[in-house]
Amino acid sequence: MKYVLLIVMIVVLVGCPSSATTGTEATSSSEADKTGESSPPKHTKDSLELIQNRIAKDEAILIDVREKDEWEDGHLQSAIFLPLSILEEGPSNETFAESVTKNLPKDKIIYCHCAAGGRVMPASAILHKLGYDIRPLKAGYKDLLKAGFKKASK
Repeated sequence: MKYVLLIVMIVVLVGCPSSATTGTEATSSSEADKTGESSPPKHTKDSLELIQNRIAKDEAILIDVREKDEWEDGHLQSAIFLPLSILEEGPSNETFAESVTKNLPKDKIIYCHCAAGGRVMPASAILHKLGYDIRPLKAGYKDLLKAGFKKASK
């Protein structure tokens, strides 16, 4: 019984490092970017209407990280095809960063979507490491269609 109580006390005292506070406020993403220590992106809180407006004004780009068969089954008119499988192979390829930079401008916001909001997280982490303002969408392809994004004609 003593050991169980000891283990419980240690767990309570040590806690989870990600939620522990040290008396200093967490840095905002803009402060972190200044120091070069920004955290990986989280699902964006930008509204779908704002995203559509930014894409229409050419302030942002939408990438689709689903795979080829999903893309061919239907995709958004404004999306660029860049599947997660290609992004995951990229870091081991020397010309990858150069190739991505040619196709994705760093002066625009990059939104990315997939089918249900899961694959955008690893894709965003890869692009984030390359210096992009990447904002993964929680909304998936079908959700975006329902929100008024236009489907590409075949």
